[in-house]
Amino acid sequence: MIENLAKWVGSHSPAASDNVILWSAADCERERKEHERTEIRQREELARLRALLRQKEDLIEQQDLARKESEHRLLNDLQVVKSLLALQGRASGNAVVVSQLAVAASRVVTIERIHRRLHSYDGAQRIASKRYLDDLCRDFSTLFCEDQTRQQVISVEGIEAELPAVTGISLGFIVNELITNAIKYGNGRIMVSLEPHTGGGYALSVSNDGQALQEGFEPAASKGLGMKIVRSFVEKIDGELRVGLGDNGQGTRFTVLFQ
Repeated sequence: MIENLAKWVGSHSPAASDNVILWSAADCERERKEHERTEIRQREELARLRALLRQKEDLIEQQDLARKESEHRLLNDLQVVKSLLALQGRASGNAVVVSQLAVAASRVVTIERIHRRLHSYDGAQRIASKRYLDDLCRDFSTLFCEDQTRQQVISVEGIEAELPAVTGISLGFIVNELITNAIKYGNGRIMVSLEPHTGGGYALSVSNDGQALQEGFEPAASKGLGMKIVRSFVEKIDGELRVGLGDNGQGTRFTVLFQ
């Protein structure tokens, strides 16, 4: 019993208690230093991410400024071309030449109007889609009226839908490219339609009565700039691009499904 009592006293002596306290303090100090190192790393990482975010914001701002400057220069160039055509027409004594230059100047004005139309909703929150498409297609129709060799008509059908501006503007650029392709390769009527889709969301389609595309045509494999632009804007709105035959199995129909 005396031996057991001695062991108990030894284990509860001040020296033993001091050892326990010293060990706990050292452990806490290590934890504190590790916490400080972790906090420093987190601050450094946060500073790095903030710097990257600032760089990205600066790059976006620079790209937006460059885009606006490019658009401004384009519009100015169109104005210059229109003025030069008008001057040339006034200087010419040939009635036929004057008439042809007047038609060319009118086309330049229409192209300028289409360009302005595509960017008219920059900064807007929502777009009345059918009205937007009606106005855009009316501008294209003006081009056709000035070309007596073409007998193409553009019509817009479907519902009026209030769409987010980002989606509506993207659809405008898609329609612009698809109508341009229909003008280049098709003939007869060009139909633009916006309808509810059975699977949810909407379906925007552009069809024409011209020659159908080759069987097995795959938009994703097309190397043409116009189709690349279409795919880019379809991806921007998380849409799906489909290609098929037009009405009555004639011509080509491009359809964009989106939410």
